[in-house]
Amino acid sequence: MTLDPVSFWSLTAALGIGTFLIRFSFLGFLGRRQLPDWAMRHLKYVGVAVLPAMVTPMVLWPSATGGEVDPVRLIAAAAAFIVGLRFSVIGAIGAGMGTLWLLQAVL
Repeated sequence: MTLDPVSFWSLTAALGIGTFLIRFSFLGFLGRRQLPDWAMRHLKYVGVAVLPAMVTPMVLWPSATGGEVDPVRLIAAAAAFIVGLRFSVIGAIGAGMGTLWLLQAVL
């Protein structure tokens, strides 16, 4: 199904405006204010909550293997999990990527 150019650009503009308003509602209205301690405590865990949600489908049903479980990806996910428990989200991403690339190169 294809959209005519007017519908496509109207939809694109509406989605762009909607995305801007969602982000502005947080940054524009709260950007200059100090958030309460309880809000800062909860925001600290956003990255930790989002990373597994993004990675799990790519580990359990990777399109690169036709949806078959790949032991290399499971090992890389385990390495990312272990490093993430001890260090940070960025460290977990680096450990997972490094392990995945190393094991794919070796195997």
